[in-house]
Amino acid sequence: MIFQKNRLFKIISLSTAIVMCALAFSACSGSSSSGGTKKQLKITNVSYDPTRELYQKYNEAFAEYYKSETGEDVELVQSHGGSGSQARSVIEGADADVVTLALAHDITLIEQAGLINNGWIEEFDNDSAPYTSTIVFLVRKGNPKGLKDWNDLIKDGVEIINPDPKSSGGACWNFLAAWQYALNNNNNDEDKAKEFVTKLYQNVTVMDSGARGATTTFVENGQGDVLIAWENEAINSVIEYPNKYEIVTPSVSILAQPSVAIVDANADKNKTQELSKEYLNYLYSDKAQQIIGESGYRPSNEKILKTFSDKFDLDVSLITINDFGGWDAAYEKFFDDGAIFDEIYNG
Repeated sequence: MIFQKNRLFKIISLSTAIVMCALAFSACSGSSSSGGTKKQLKITNVSYDPTRELYQKYNEAFAEYYKSETGEDVELVQSHGGSGSQARSVIEGADADVVTLALAHDITLIEQAGLINNGWIEEFDNDSAPYTSTIVFLVRKGNPKGLKDWNDLIKDGVEIINPDPKSSGGACWNFLAAWQYALNNNNNDEDKAKEFVTKLYQNVTVMDSGARGATTTFVENGQGDVLIAWENEAINSVIEYPNKYEIVTPSVSILAQPSVAIVDANADKNKTQELSKEYLNYLYSDKAQQIIGESGYRPSNEKILKTFSDKFDLDVSLITINDFGGWDAAYEKFFDDGAIFDEIYNG
């Protein structure tokens, strides 16, 4: 297919991923003592692509909070990449104490590998989703191609930048939003929805392994007419380059719920279970929720979310993963090997 020939990026190879994990996580976590000297408390947060800046700010706030509460310093290590790739790295041995990934399914894979206890999604509020986001279009200033909704993206000559659903959680949210738009406009005819999404992916000229890579391709490398993006990525791009880009909110989008969990097997081994729980709990504090909103994510605290009404379109029509029967059903239907995305991509 056309977009197969144009695809410039592929998922990182397993061997490379293993090497990277070995380098990134060679230091041990925890607070054990040796020779009478107590080591500094340390935990590692394995997260997805666009949360780098959020967790840089959050980690500073949490370290200050923890010091004030306990008198102890804590070292907080961040790791970022495509959400699916990050989940696989933890399964393959990356020593994460906590994961903060783009979708619940990626955490479920780690659970199924025996590293996270059953019932993790109920451990923290709002289905262990302390913030949400949605999917928007980022276009160049003046929107020269006149892109207003999903149907504009399948027009001839439109070049789309979009990450790969096989490695990027954000890309899965993108796919589902486009699919639902096609269903809504074709009397729920799945054959026509598949035809629509096939045309859309034929216009994808660069398919990066992660959402941040896709942003870099569009914003910094100047490729493509439109980036299908996390809302926070689009907001921050407009802030950084106010005269170069603008945001288009499609008529149908999706409530994206990034999820968090303690990697219990590692936290138990590293003796960081309590610290890890406190680290994720603090995401729901008023201070953390304010940082979340300032970073372009939607706070789960409705009162604080409303204070950012000038930043977010709070009236946008949002479907949810429940409209697809939950992540297990959605993944089986669309993203597993041989499922609808593979049929589209390899057809």
